[in-house]
Amino acid sequence: MDQRIECDVVILGLGPGGQELATELAEAGLDTVGVEMHLVGGECPFYGCTPTKLMIRASRLIGDVHLADELSGSASVTPDWSRPSQRIITEATKGWTDDANAEAVRKAGVRLVRGHGRLTEPGVVEVDGVSYVAARGVVLNTGTEPLVLPIDGLDRTPYWTNRDIVQVTDLPASLAIIGGGPIGCELAQAMARFGVQVTVLEMADRLVAVEEPESSALITKIFLDEGITVHTGVKISRVDHDDDGFTISAGDLRIEAEQLLVAAGRSDNVTDIGLDAVGLDPSASRVETDRRMRAGEKLWAIGDITGHGRYTHVSSYQAEVAKADILGQDGPLADYRAVSRVTFTDPEIGSVGLSEQQARDQGLDVRTGFADISGSARGWLDGAGNQGHIKLVADAATGLLVGASAVGPTGGDLVAMLALAIHAKVPPSTVRRMHFAFPTYHGSVMTALDDLGL
Repeated sequence: MDQRIECDVVILGLGPGGQELATELAEAGLDTVGVEMHLVGGECPFYGCTPTKLMIRASRLIGDVHLADELSGSASVTPDWSRPSQRIITEATKGWTDDANAEAVRKAGVRLVRGHGRLTEPGVVEVDGVSYVAARGVVLNTGTEPLVLPIDGLDRTPYWTNRDIVQVTDLPASLAIIGGGPIGCELAQAMARFGVQVTVLEMADRLVAVEEPESSALITKIFLDEGITVHTGVKISRVDHDDDGFTISAGDLRIEAEQLLVAAGRSDNVTDIGLDAVGLDPSASRVETDRRMRAGEKLWAIGDITGHGRYTHVSSYQAEVAKADILGQDGPLADYRAVSRVTFTDPEIGSVGLSEQQARDQGLDVRTGFADISGSARGWLDGAGNQGHIKLVADAATGLLVGASAVGPTGGDLVAMLALAIHAKVPPSTVRRMHFAFPTYHGSVMTALDDLGL
């Protein structure tokens, strides 16, 4: 007979959001069980956000040296991959061990259980023959895995995913990347600046296809200028590997590279967590939730599997919503109108809300405003390295912004003011009357607001 252990709440998955929620519920006095089959903290600190941004920071300094050579005087740099590699291994991931995170949740009072958890009935999660019966319920936060592509021959090759490339201590001479989304583009530029010959293969007709076309066009131009080969609209038919490396076949196109990185998206971990035991479809593309993150009887879901963007800040926000509901408190309701994101290429691509096409698809009376930041006072002063733009999307019927892009050296930070305007429904005329320090890239926002004409 299976052992049954009673508790208040089970958190299935202690990645971003789940770790935070488990900790706060335990500190609030609930008997909380946290189940994790891999690393406490999840993808972001060990394989995603943190190690990749260390790589990007190091590569950006290489790019800055080339700008200094143009703007300041003779300058050169000899790229040394051991510098960011060792920071990733020793400082960021501690050799891919989660001792500190595990100790933190235990110290908060969470009962940490290692293993693969599955729902067996409402409010019950089974892990290795032990059933944890949660009086209040279960929170799903099972995250994602690198997407496995059904390309002939691929599964028989030693290709990399994001989980592999962040652990590399010696770089290949050449690298092919399948996927021109945020992950693929960030890593392509970082690797190229460290001397790797990079080729990007993207199935869509443009890079970072979730972004505005103007953003895609700019980053493509910059990639070509930096020596990165870009192929879009590609349908890969086969991947082969031998002692000389990889061969990727796509119609008449054949790409050879020493190593291959597959960065073509993520798949949600929902097929083997017992969704059918609680009346949900394990083949669905997402776990549907209401505005309190409820997914069913004694069931909540947060994070990637809810389908509201693969962003750590969204998981944390959803954790706050779920926590209030679990504790029976008044709290925020889920609101995704102003979800922002950043692709940390150089220039950064920051965006929030709806794209122009998404707004049109929703039937809005769309108005757009555009400004090239290289023509602003700050853009002119900065000179080389100032590429970027501001694009605003508004609904003329309400006179409010519904989306925005901020591309440039500080695009990821600049988008924050636009996210606030969308979230708080601040009229463009009010934003236009704000005062900003001069000279900054905020001036381009003012120019785009003028172009918007609302």
